[in-house]
Amino acid sequence: MADPVNRHEVAADAPTVAGVRFRPTGRIMWCLPGKLALRNGQWVIVETPRGHECGRVVVSPRQVAAADLGSEPPFPIVRTASDDDLARLLEWKAKEKSALRDCAEQVSRHSLPMKLVESEYTWDGKRLTFFFVAENRVDFRALVRDLANHFHTRIELRQVGARDHAKALGGVGMCGKALCCSSWLTDFNGVSIKMAKDQDLPLNNAKISGVCGRLMCCLAYEHETYLDAHARMPEIGDFVTGPTGPGRVVGHNVPREAVNLLLESGATLLVPVRELLDFKPPAQPERHEPCDKPNCRRKQHHTRSDSPPVDPLDGIYGNA
Repeated sequence: MADPVNRHEVAADAPTVAGVRFRPTGRIMWCLPGKLALRNGQWVIVETPRGHECGRVVVSPRQVAAADLGSEPPFPIVRTASDDDLARLLEWKAKEKSALRDCAEQVSRHSLPMKLVESEYTWDGKRLTFFFVAENRVDFRALVRDLANHFHTRIELRQVGARDHAKALGGVGMCGKALCCSSWLTDFNGVSIKMAKDQDLPLNNAKISGVCGRLMCCLAYEHETYLDAHARMPEIGDFVTGPTGPGRVVGHNVPREAVNLLLESGATLLVPVRELLDFKPPAQPERHEPCDKPNCRRKQHHTRSDSPPVDPLDGIYGNA
């Protein structure tokens, strides 16, 4: 089985890193474990540009090729989290809802055109971040001053998009399953209307848009498969010969690897490509090198943890 972490050859001097996640379904950040013997599920304190943060190990320490680490240098792991650290984390997490309500009151008082999504304390309470959505840029300098005076900690306001908003709220997609973005998807890749066209989907916004109002992320999952399948089929409008005689290709059926063939009699048949008498599939196009996006489904090389995404506070909150 291919290594889901290393997509390049690992050199003997490759750094040993562990994958740590700080938020549920958040990005997996590579961190230097040093001499710590870590295992999956352990909580650790990591030194990041935003200060010390508490996260959960989801990829056990291993050597990873430098090309797979990305542009951001690995963060050093300071130590494993103690019971007191986790109790402190819980204490601040319990204050996030009330902090969000207090911030909403301040936003209303300043009459700012923004909608709050969620709030987040760091594990030690030294930083409080509010996430919000807005149609345009918002001047919130006066709001930050008032919030800092109210909470007596460092305040950060971060504007997010509609997809991040849906990721934070969660929900159920039209497929009946939990939203990909809130259950396992860690990064948002580009999705275009061309992907829907290539998959012969109806260009109806209500059918190809997610709860966020944007094109559904899952349009990208099978896009490459459809492109490869179309390349192995005769183009629409071509005349080919099937088992019952010649006809014109009027449609493709990718799941069945077949084409809709319009015969001279006016009948339309679904004919597998392998049964076309005078059609030879072209040689497969040369594949491109995989990209660096961790959840790119084009080549099925998204970075996975050793275990499925879990709530970083699972097991601490209990059944609350």
